[in-house]
Amino acid sequence: MQNNNHPNQQYDENQIQVLEGLEAVRKRPGMYIGSTGPRGLHHLVYEIVDNAIDEALAGYCDHIEVDILPGDVIRVADNGRGIPVGIQHQQGIPAVTVVFTILHAGGKFGGGGYKVSGGLHGVGASVVNALSEWLEVEVRDGSHIHRQRFERGKTVTSLEVIGTTGETGTTVTFKPDYQMFEDLHYDYETLHTRLREQAFLNAGVRITLTDRRETEPVQDSMCYEGGITSFVEYIHTRKGLETLHDEVIYITSGDDGESTAEVAMQYNDSYNEMILSFANNINTVEGGTHEAGFKAALTRVMNDYARRFGFLKEADKALSGEDVREGLTAVISVKLREAQFEGQTKAKLGNTEIRSLVDAMVTEKLTTFFEENPTVARAIIEKSLTASRAREAARKARELTRRKSALETASLPGKLADCSERDNVRTELYIVEGDSAGGSAKDGRDRRYQAILPLWGKMLNVEKARLDKVYTNEKLLPVITALGCGVGEELDPSKIRYNKVVIMADADVDGSHIRTLLLTFFFRYMRPLIELGHIYIAQPPLFKLTRGKQVRYAYSDAERDQCIAELNPDGTGKVEIQRYKGLGEMDPHQLWETTLDPERRVMLQVTMEDAVKADETFSILMGDKVQPRKEFIEQNAKYATNLDI
Repeated sequence: MQNNNHPNQQYDENQIQVLEGLEAVRKRPGMYIGSTGPRGLHHLVYEIVDNAIDEALAGYCDHIEVDILPGDVIRVADNGRGIPVGIQHQQGIPAVTVVFTILHAGGKFGGGGYKVSGGLHGVGASVVNALSEWLEVEVRDGSHIHRQRFERGKTVTSLEVIGTTGETGTTVTFKPDYQMFEDLHYDYETLHTRLREQAFLNAGVRITLTDRRETEPVQDSMCYEGGITSFVEYIHTRKGLETLHDEVIYITSGDDGESTAEVAMQYNDSYNEMILSFANNINTVEGGTHEAGFKAALTRVMNDYARRFGFLKEADKALSGEDVREGLTAVISVKLREAQFEGQTKAKLGNTEIRSLVDAMVTEKLTTFFEENPTVARAIIEKSLTASRAREAARKARELTRRKSALETASLPGKLADCSERDNVRTELYIVEGDSAGGSAKDGRDRRYQAILPLWGKMLNVEKARLDKVYTNEKLLPVITALGCGVGEELDPSKIRYNKVVIMADADVDGSHIRTLLLTFFFRYMRPLIELGHIYIAQPPLFKLTRGKQVRYAYSDAERDQCIAELNPDGTGKVEIQRYKGLGEMDPHQLWETTLDPERRVMLQVTMEDAVKADETFSILMGDKVQPRKEFIEQNAKYATNLDI
């Protein structure tokens, strides 16, 4: 069949391109580091740190130093063996040059250099080099200091000896390339969180992070002899949670020469589970076979124990996985010789043999622990039974809600002003605080694809409630019904009625509280909607500035001052400034042109960049404990000068 629409477009051998060296990385950086936004920028640091961690795993490194230098230059130094500097016979150039200039080159492909490692693809160092404006590597081999410089992946100096030393190790210094990344600013807390995680996973290894961009350096030095047991203790302390039993349960498989597995777990008084899984120190945020093996074994052990000791009668339903994981914090860490990850960003582990290893280990060791610690076992089983009863109550409440909806003439909430468009790719739902703002939004919206759902008053804090309370809450039920995709275990994101769900609240303390309550609800019971990018936060302006017929809107104090300067450049006129105290003060036209019009509005998309940090923050802000909340507010008050979210 011939297509004559584009007669001048030829597709032949001349259109086939071969990208030499590291050109492929610069052409498609997202394939190697996930994105060219903040996540990808920070990923560069993780790749170099992972190489240093591999030296620690091999037993040759116990201190890693990460410095953020002025200009957002990164320096990573370790006291490992140092990358080999001898001539690599296949390439005819020094091995260190090979590591930084050739993809899929490294000591992790079975040459005996590493038993286990996170960087199994052999692309980490070379990818960082390719995406850096410049990179310098310094190797200390116990007698000499060697140095080499690269620019945008190209070698600009040969490997040269610049001094003598009795120490060993590698130092990599690089500046990310402004041609590759949207923003070159490194966030200290993002790096701190990740490096603290690595310190927990590698007991006894010290990781020091120093921010040298300001006059007074900021530094955190992290070393945890307790390993992942300390990790679980840290999470509970940080989140201010009361634990159900005093000691963290720690079990390990031992080393069979090929792989090892270890689990640290402890129950708390919350209704939420938090399972963090790692493979060769890489955070497998999407889980995988190790996590599946742990969950299956935990559910089986709990049910077996409950049946054996009469907590569950013969006629009783078995405890579900959700029941036995309520209030559980667990860290799973596996180390294996040939890790199979899905994609270079290593979000999910695929090794089938690890599932069997973790399953067998948890079944045997946890059963023994329960038999030796019946008081702890009883406390955990009773919490799971309470969760099971609440789940049954939630099911009944859900069915009652459905019956009510079926009997009503319309199953959608009465206050919902729906849109006419039925294609959910285009539709938007604005959840608006208050009836007055809701009225303005209804009149100002584009009725074809924008729906408005007004909410009034404070809603349920789901951080302190189980799902059965959610189903009977008059504030949350309209949200669940309007979205139409279910909630909790029954959530089906494909059935969502709106592509964008926008939280629109006043830019004051009450508005911030309502936003946090709604975000907590979405985070706990509709998390896939956040993961799939459906949840947004509207950014209404704080100021309206008028001079004559000229009107400007400002979203911060700084933007207000800039608008004043633009409207009144010579300082002779007068600019009228209106400070909006709430959305209800705007008429429909103003609300449309500032907050609803896709061409002019400002919205924040809610993402799941850091699940650990988000979970911790929600627990601190919405939990029962006052002290952690007070400390959090004191530490973060400097960021709250403008209430952006």
